[in-house]
Amino acid sequence: MPTELRPRPPSAQNRGLWFAGVAAAVVALAVVVTGVASRMHQSAEVKTWTGIQSIPAVTLVSPTPGAGARTLTLPGTLQAFFNAPIYSRAPGYVHAWYVDIGARVKSGQVLASIDTPELDQQIAQARADVRTAEANMQLAATTAARWSRLLAEDAVSKQETDEKTGDLAAKTAQVAAAKANLDRLMALKGFARITAPFDGVVTARKTDIGALVNAGAGASPNSELFDVAKIDRLRLYVRVPQVNSADIRRDVKVSLTVPELPGQSFPAVLDTTSDAISDASGTLLTELMVDNPGDILKPGAYAEVRFDIPRSATAAARPQALLLPSSALLFRSQGMEAAVVDASNHVRLKPVGTGRNLGQTMEITSGLQPGDRVIDNPPDSIAEGQLVRVVAPAPGSGRGGA
Repeated sequence: MPTELRPRPPSAQNRGLWFAGVAAAVVALAVVVTGVASRMHQSAEVKTWTGIQSIPAVTLVSPTPGAGARTLTLPGTLQAFFNAPIYSRAPGYVHAWYVDIGARVKSGQVLASIDTPELDQQIAQARADVRTAEANMQLAATTAARWSRLLAEDAVSKQETDEKTGDLAAKTAQVAAAKANLDRLMALKGFARITAPFDGVVTARKTDIGALVNAGAGASPNSELFDVAKIDRLRLYVRVPQVNSADIRRDVKVSLTVPELPGQSFPAVLDTTSDAISDASGTLLTELMVDNPGDILKPGAYAEVRFDIPRSATAAARPQALLLPSSALLFRSQGMEAAVVDASNHVRLKPVGTGRNLGQTMEITSGLQPGDRVIDNPPDSIAEGQLVRVVAPAPGSGRGGA
């Protein structure tokens, strides 16, 4: 009978190998399960992030109550208080000029002198005419006196005596006319000395020695000799939009700045207005006065003018308007609207009433409340009920987020 083969019990070494294989399989399975789970989690996160990013991101602003006083900033132009272009009334040639641009001059100071040879000859002729007229008048006076004595003796007729007396009167008038002509020419000769009309500064010299000078402003394009300006006080001209024209009153505090003097402000006083709206620009022309100690400000310069407008009693009786950045408004065909975000971050389009345009801000008279969350710079495609994602404004943007 053959010997029965029985399996030998596994040795300790074989059992160790078996357990090691099982452990390796378990570890591999765990790694696979962990990797699959991680990928599924990452995929879910990407899907969630993509869904969030598909929602439009917006920044919010809130309407703020308008202050009791508000400011209005407009461009302006500075002009000299007086500005006189200087011409010559006497034709001739420039003999000499004594001041140049930038010179401070006094009233009556000589700026230039002119040689007038033709005028000098006319004066000499006029003096000769005066002497001729005086000689004729003396002869006529002697003749009239003689004929008057003869008339007393009935030696001549009265008609002849009247003729001699009338001739004396005519000769006397000729003397007066000759003297008036001489005085006129002498007055023109006085214009050969070009003088300053007032205290000021020479802003332009447009002639030189030997230049031909024609009499009058329209004699030739280059007939102007000097420009003299009075700049210790300046006129400031500002064009105020029609919507703000009612706010320009004498109690308004006004100040101005110029680009070349940063950080310096100069007070101004309202002097007058044109009391008419320009049909070309739709603005009210206002004139203000500015003191200019030390001649710091220059005529012709651009200025930025700030009007501090107090709230009038009439405006105080009305509900105070809210202020909203102009960038937060939507200009639609049905009118002005604002995109307000509700508690669930959905858009509600609200029609709003607007007041004065203050540049970067706009007065809102109806449609919004101070606590409303309004989208700043809303896209034109924004729609009613649209879901949005609120984000903080960019650093340095100057916008307050809600």
